[in-house]
Amino acid sequence: MTDASRQLLSRPSLSQRGWLREQLRDETVGGILLLAAAAIALIWANSPWGASYEALVDLQVGPISLHLDLPLGVWAADGLLAVFFFVVGLELKHELVLGSLSKPAEAVVPVAAAIGGMAIPAIIFFVINSTMADGSVVGWGIPMATDIAFALAVLAVVGRRLPVALRAFLLTLAVVDDLGAITVIAVFYSDHFSAIWFLAALATFGCYAWAQRQRIRSPWIYVPLVLLGWYFMHESGVHATIAGVVFGFLTRVRADPGEAKAPADRLSHRIHPISAGVCVPLFAFFSAGVDVRSVGFAEALSSPVAIGIIVGLVIGKPIGVFCLAWLTARFTRASLSPDIAWRDVAAVGLLAGIGFTVALLITELAYEDDASRLDSAKIAVLTASVIAAVLASIALLARNRHYDAVYAIEEADADGDGIPDVYGTSDAR
Repeated sequence: MTDASRQLLSRPSLSQRGWLREQLRDETVGGILLLAAAAIALIWANSPWGASYEALVDLQVGPISLHLDLPLGVWAADGLLAVFFFVVGLELKHELVLGSLSKPAEAVVPVAAAIGGMAIPAIIFFVINSTMADGSVVGWGIPMATDIAFALAVLAVVGRRLPVALRAFLLTLAVVDDLGAITVIAVFYSDHFSAIWFLAALATFGCYAWAQRQRIRSPWIYVPLVLLGWYFMHESGVHATIAGVVFGFLTRVRADPGEAKAPADRLSHRIHPISAGVCVPLFAFFSAGVDVRSVGFAEALSSPVAIGIIVGLVIGKPIGVFCLAWLTARFTRASLSPDIAWRDVAAVGLLAGIGFTVALLITELAYEDDASRLDSAKIAVLTASVIAAVLASIALLARNRHYDAVYAIEEADADGDGIPDVYGTSDAR
């Protein structure tokens, strides 16, 4: 019998289970809206009125005096996704302080799996584009990302009863993936760096952290700081979304005595639905509308950039996730929870191959001055995400009977106290 401390993907605590369910519920709804927004954009861009879609994306709005007269497509990437990354920062802080990343023994496998799921696709993309004619290695960061909202939209259709431990594993993968993507964007896809503006942004971060430490709750302090921090980061040349994740990460996640909820929980409760239901779908709407007629679908997918993205996401992601998780488990002599098999980890790896929101963002940053490669890369991201979703659905449906049995055990509440029976009295407390 394996000791519980050496058991991988075990059932999360009752409090963590509640937090997970709330986060995943918002992401599931957001994923469905994201898919709808992307579909509308694709249909509009390829319709007789496609020119009006392009005109809308390129419509410039904002104050010229502040250098913020930006196209709506850029506002979606720099502004709306800053809200998304703020939520990512909140989730990352929660995972590091209270969640699965707070305990090294529990964190090592999902972190290793996430690193494998980022490194292998990037290597595959680099090798393909460095060895094929007309390749372009600059987009190596595109196949690194996992879209948790899109993945959960797939689960809403074919995997509604996926064990909560596997859902937690997928969320942890996505959070670590997002951290990796944020680092890649900040280091490799930022330009025209200005130290003065960057230091100004750091000053707003410091003021935000100080206000958190002083237990200040007034939005009249935080809203101006966040807006200034975003603007300073935008002017510094570092991608403005980085400000969002930093502010999220600086938010307090532990509740004080007598405090009903910590600031991070309060903010997540208010902002997460806006991020998942409005910001990310709007970004998808402004980014996914590729006119396939002008590019040629077959021609676009035959380019080295497209091949690198598709192979990286569909094949590299699951290989990286599964192999690194398995090797880490072997190295640490740990074993999976009895309710979960390695084929389930492989299915999650296939889900992780759905790289949509952040992949599209990195695509726009990597090929913003190369229209043909930009369109080809976007088509590849969309195609790879659909292929990964189909393959993951097949793998999950093959295990539906087992998942139903686990779900029945995890949700059973014979005494009707609102707490599943698998959590004992000590867990409830």
